[in-house]
Amino acid sequence: MYATDRGIEELVERRGDEQVSVEWLAERLRVFVDLNPSFEDAVERIASFLARDDADDLED
Repeated sequence: MYATDRGIEELVERRGDEQVSVEWLAERLRVFVDLNPSFEDAVERIASFLARDDADDLED
């Protein structure tokens, strides 16, 4: 299990029944990067991954 799996599991446990907008997610990512600028590249990669269509992922 990766360390990120624990964070993902916590997210599911705490907010698994909620529906969120892309705008909400984008704002939370911006706040996270503002507080943790060293993670800017990782957040950028995650955001780009989430922005792509599933079919695009298969071509990479």
